[in-house]
Amino acid sequence: MIFYGWRIVAGAFLVLFTAYGAQYSFGVFFAALIDEFGWSRAGLAGVFSLYAAAYSVFAFPAGRLTDRWGPRAVITAGGLFLGVALAAMAAVTQLWQPYVLYGLVAAIGMGTAYVPCSGTVVKWFARRRGLAVGLAGSGGSVGTFALPPLAQWLVGAVGWRAAYVVFGAAVLVTLATVARVMRRDPESMGLHPDGAPAPPSAVVPGVPLGIALRAPALWLLGLALTATWIPVFVPLVHLVSLARDLGHGPAAGAWLVSALGAGAVAGRLTMGPISDRLGRKPALVFGTAAQAVAFIAYAYVAGIEALVATTVAFGYSYGAVSTLFPAAVADLFGRSAAGAIVGFLFMSAGSMAAWGPVAAGAIYDAYGSYAPAFELSAACNLIAAVVVAMTRMPAR
Repeated sequence: MIFYGWRIVAGAFLVLFTAYGAQYSFGVFFAALIDEFGWSRAGLAGVFSLYAAAYSVFAFPAGRLTDRWGPRAVITAGGLFLGVALAAMAAVTQLWQPYVLYGLVAAIGMGTAYVPCSGTVVKWFARRRGLAVGLAGSGGSVGTFALPPLAQWLVGAVGWRAAYVVFGAAVLVTLATVARVMRRDPESMGLHPDGAPAPPSAVVPGVPLGIALRAPALWLLGLALTATWIPVFVPLVHLVSLARDLGHGPAAGAWLVSALGAGAVAGRLTMGPISDRLGRKPALVFGTAAQAVAFIAYAYVAGIEALVATTVAFGYSYGAVSTLFPAAVADLFGRSAAGAIVGFLFMSAGSMAAWGPVAAGAIYDAYGSYAPAFELSAACNLIAAVVVAMTRMPAR
C-alpha cells in the first residue's frame, strides 16, 4: 500500500501549482494593465510588493493554524480568498483597487499555500524529507511554467478582465477540492514519518516556536532567507517588461516566465534529494551563490538565447533555495511546530521581499535600465551564501 504521505505530497503539488501559477502570471497582467491605464511601472509594481509583504505576514498565522487545526481548513479558506480576489480584479479601473484586491485580499489567500503545504510535508517525512519537499514544491514551479502562457493566450483571446475571472474561478475550485486530501501529520493516522507504524498516542517530536527563537541558527537562517528573497521577485514581476525592452515580443516574455518555472522544477527535484545525501548546508550555499551569478548575468544579457539560459539558471537556484529552507527548519527544530517556525521565517523574509520589485521599478524609472537592480540583487545573494556558511546545521 502506498504511504499516505505521498498523497500529501501530491495534494501540496496541486495547491502550489494552482496558487503559484496564478501568482507568477502577474507579469502578463502587469503588461496588459500598463497598456490599458498608462500607470507607471513603479506604481503598479507596488501592488505586487504589497502583496508579497502581506502574504508573507499572513503565512505566519496560517502556519500556526495548520499546526493546530491541520491544513484542510486553512487551505480551503485560502482558496476562497484568493479565488474571489482574482476574479474581482476584472472590475478594476483605478490604481488603488489592485492594491486592495490583489495586494491584501489575494495575499490572505496566498498566505495559506507555501507555508501550510511545506510545513505539512516535512512532518510526513524524515529520511526522504528533501525529496518530498522538492516534489511538492515543484508544483509551484510547474505552475510557473504552465500558467503564464495560458494567461497570455487568454488575455489575447478574451481580454485581461475575462482572463482574471477564469483564473479566479479555477483557483477557488481547485484549492477547495484538493484540501480534502490533506492531513496534519502521520501520527494523526497512526503512522510515523516515511510510513512506519506508530501507536495512536504517538507524540510528534520537536520544539515550540518560543524555544526555537532562542537559537542562533534560526536567526542566521532568517537573515540568509531575507537576503536571498529581497530580490527574488524582481525577475518574476519585471521579466516580461525586460524582454520587451530588449526587443522581444510579449509572447516571448511569457515563455521566459515558463522557462523560469522549468528551471525551478529541475532545482527542486535535484537539489532536494542531493541535500538528503550531502546535507542542507552545502546545498543552500550552492543555491544562493548560483542565484547571485544568475542576477549578474541578467544585468548584461541582450539576445533571447542568453536571456533564456539566464532565466533557467535563476529558476534552478530559486527552486533549490525555496525547497531547502523548510527542510532545514525541520532538521534543526523537529516536526511539531514546523508550520509555525517556517511561517515565522517566511513572514520575516517575505515582508522584506516586497521591496525588491518596487525598488527595481523605481531604478528603471530613474535610469532607464534594470542593470543596477540586478547588480544589487546579486550582492544580496552573496551575503546570503556567506551567512548560510556560518550557520551550524546537522551534517545530514
